[in-house]
Amino acid sequence: MIYLILVASIIVLVYLVLNFYPVLGGKKSQESLRRINDSNNFVNSKFRNQIPTPMDMNFKDTIKMFRQMIKGNPLSKPKGGITVESMDPKFIKENEADQITWFGHSALLLKIAGLTLLLDPMFGKSPSPFPVFGPKRYSTKLPIEIEELPAIDAVIFSHDHYDHLDYGSIQKLKGKVKQFIVPLGVAGHLVRWGVDPQIIQEHDWWDEFTFRGLTLASTPARHFSGRGLGGRDTSLWCSWVIISDKTRVFFSGDSGYGPHFKEIGSKYGPFDLTLMECGQYNEQWAGIHMMPEETLQAQMDVQGKLMIPIHWGAFTLAVHSWTDPVERAIKAAKQLGAAIATPRIGETVYIGAEVYPNSTWWK
Repeated sequence: MIYLILVASIIVLVYLVLNFYPVLGGKKSQESLRRINDSNNFVNSKFRNQIPTPMDMNFKDTIKMFRQMIKGNPLSKPKGGITVESMDPKFIKENEADQITWFGHSALLLKIAGLTLLLDPMFGKSPSPFPVFGPKRYSTKLPIEIEELPAIDAVIFSHDHYDHLDYGSIQKLKGKVKQFIVPLGVAGHLVRWGVDPQIIQEHDWWDEFTFRGLTLASTPARHFSGRGLGGRDTSLWCSWVIISDKTRVFFSGDSGYGPHFKEIGSKYGPFDLTLMECGQYNEQWAGIHMMPEETLQAQMDVQGKLMIPIHWGAFTLAVHSWTDPVERAIKAAKQLGAAIATPRIGETVYIGAEVYPNSTWWK
């Protein structure tokens, strides 16, 4: 009897969490489902990558990964945390130069053609549906608190994973944002969290459109998606091209290496600035997260002039040393003759400037 009560209690608890815990996200609208089913990238009820991307590890690789996790890495996160540069709200609002400011991981503030955009603004303390159990942010504060940010012209998301799309951040941001731009299937999360459906755009790969004078394109990535149970690959993941009259920016989102980078470079390059995934990798999941050397090859493929490595510097989501991504990226950049900027979190980089941050601040 005790066993049956325990099992029943667990079943009820799981049911309540899946149906009433908003962090897990929301359901897709009928219009969203229609567009998803019409997509060439949606096959057998799942979105798929351009090339085969197996993610199921064999028994040997699974054991190897568990051994790595159990052993741990004393250098997997900075001792004592890290400090960040503080941002002045007045500076953000009044400085009209094309610029980018990194918030750690893949969260960025982009000013281009006088517009203020946020890319994957995960500002929470932990990239987990249950933050008390998840990995913690290295820094104790952000460069600027969400409440201090000026009005945001658009928020752009690459996909719906917890380290990119954060419930708590949206709750604080939604009153400041004029437009949300997301991949197919992601809007339902925002709507459940109180965002007006009228200010959400969903896009498939290779959709090209204008937004307040900018040309934007949702471009492919090699990854996957999903929140909660049963939602894997039912929404799309993507990279983004952002173009003004004088500046071209590429945001890779999360991606393994693949032929899509050359396709994007051929169609939209060269880029003045690229924001390229570089971190949280492992040989066991190389198809969905690039190794740093692959990141630099992708930079060459898209014809990028200056690259900022992202997807590192905020959380530990893999077993490599926390500085390994940027150090390997710098080494690969030197070998390829590529320009790479290494701003501190909160330090502004001016797009097109001859001088850019290149200090080894993590040391």
